[in-house]
Amino acid sequence: MSHHNDTQETAERIPFEEFREGLPQGRFRVIVNPALAVPFVSHRMHATALALALIGPGIAAALAGHPWIGGPLVVAGILVRWSVKKQAPRILLHLAARVPSVYEQAGEHGVMEVRRA
Repeated sequence: MSHHNDTQETAERIPFEEFREGLPQGRFRVIVNPALAVPFVSHRMHATALALALIGPGIAAALAGHPWIGGPLVVAGILVRWSVKKQAPRILLHLAARVPSVYEQAGEHGVMEVRRA
């Protein structure tokens, strides 16, 4: 019976500048946890607050007799949340390649893992 070392290898810490420069060249493999990406991106982009800022006045306008103004606002609010949910991994990668704090936080919280290709 062979004994397998069950300890996981420690992930190499890749500095933000190296990641930013090497990503377009394909030097890194990025693994995004989609279950964690949605709430992380939603929080970073304030998607819920933005959606509510569109939906609330939209409902008020519709109830006040302006459905042609209120309806599109409600739809826009719903689309904001839906878009963030569907595109969270792409949005995360875009933000991580441009904003150092997003790159650091995503790595620290297990939302994104970066490995050398």
